[in-house]
Amino acid sequence: MSHEIIQLMVEDHDNFIHIIADRNSGEAAVVDPAWDAEGIAEVLGDEGLSLTAILITHSHHDHVNAVHELRAGNDQVAVFISELEYPAWPDCPEDAILVSDGDEITFAGTTIGVISTPGHTVGGCCYHIGNDLITGDTLFIYGAGRADLKGSDPHKLFNSLQKLKKLPEETRIWVGHDYGSTQTATLGEQFAHNPFMMIENEADFVRYRLELAAKTRSQPYQPIEKEALDAVLEDA
Repeated sequence: MSHEIIQLMVEDHDNFIHIIADRNSGEAAVVDPAWDAEGIAEVLGDEGLSLTAILITHSHHDHVNAVHELRAGNDQVAVFISELEYPAWPDCPEDAILVSDGDEITFAGTTIGVISTPGHTVGGCCYHIGNDLITGDTLFIYGAGRADLKGSDPHKLFNSLQKLKKLPEETRIWVGHDYGSTQTATLGEQFAHNPFMMIENEADFVRYRLELAAKTRSQPYQPIEKEALDAVLEDA
């Protein structure tokens, strides 16, 4: 497997854009292009990469607003989005390819697995490539996506994070926003110190996501110890 993850952050915005680069073929897939289509295209050119696919984790404006410009004049660039998320994006390209949990996207010499992770939005998903996981706004470094927005559901978010716990600890996560104390990390570090991954009880998780987290944490999110998390849950 020859893929590489290139992480970009547009000036004046805190969300990450990820390029999946296949160095053998020179092909690239961009995940959640937003804010600066010209800048993304410039990076692709500097890296000697040809854009062949766009992958969407979820349809919030700050993750999709550069899709049409980046794809302009080249509708051979395939756009992938969850079939559950598709109805939530009125401006979704008509020829978008709809994917479901467990699907595999063939990209150059790389297979990209689709993991359905609703909760932050109605049909959010993560993309699993080898030892890398691109999480969008489902999971952040020592944080997790909001679940109080239109289309959100904290119960579904809890179940989505339980699904991610089945992946190997050494899996490296690439997240949708620069909210944490580092820009990337392993799942193992999240299992041990991310409160949203540490809470095993669904009712406690929902209470923490909707009420307690905002009262007890601030950015950049730092790792938390189990004893400190237990104290927050018990004191509330």
